[in-house]
Amino acid sequence: MRSAPTLPLAMRRGLRRSQRGVVLFIALIVLVAMTLAGIAVMRSVDTNNLIAGNLAFRNAATSAGDAGIEFARDWLTSKTAGFLEADTAGYYANWQDPFNHKTFNWQTSAVNLGNDGYGNTIYYVIHRMCKESGKSLNGTECFKKEAEASGGSKGGDEGTPPTPVARAYFRITSKIVGPRNTVSYIQAFVY
Repeated sequence: MRSAPTLPLAMRRGLRRSQRGVVLFIALIVLVAMTLAGIAVMRSVDTNNLIAGNLAFRNAATSAGDAGIEFARDWLTSKTAGFLEADTAGYYANWQDPFNHKTFNWQTSAVNLGNDGYGNTIYYVIHRMCKESGKSLNGTECFKKEAEASGGSKGGDEGTPPTPVARAYFRITSKIVGPRNTVSYIQAFVY
């Protein structure tokens, strides 16, 4: 029987030296680094999606706040000047110094328009920009728009100038509570 050929001693020693497992160790390090990079990218994408969703909810709530401003403006235009001298639900005949929209009791002191169908609950409150309640615009300190012409010519009486009318400013504050605890506030000044 023939024995298997053997390599010379010098060649056998060279093969043992070159096979130390260094390549396997480097491959494992690269694999761990790639796994960590993949996890970081996944978390980044999840965070970006969460931020984009929250921004969309905030923008939707802010858009719903325009409805609160419009309802309040329509309510103001339907009232007479004498009615606007006294406080009513959701309306204050003075500016309530200091007014803080975050500590204000929206559930009991504002008008609740209810849900808009998209999960947003809309509130509004109106403040007449006068220092004191219960007085007409002439008898109290009010922020007023300068007197402007009102009326105009009537029939054939073209020589009569229009009567100037001063109008008070009103601050309308709208609070919107939306999905995911989204809260937005919008203010507008109208006269």
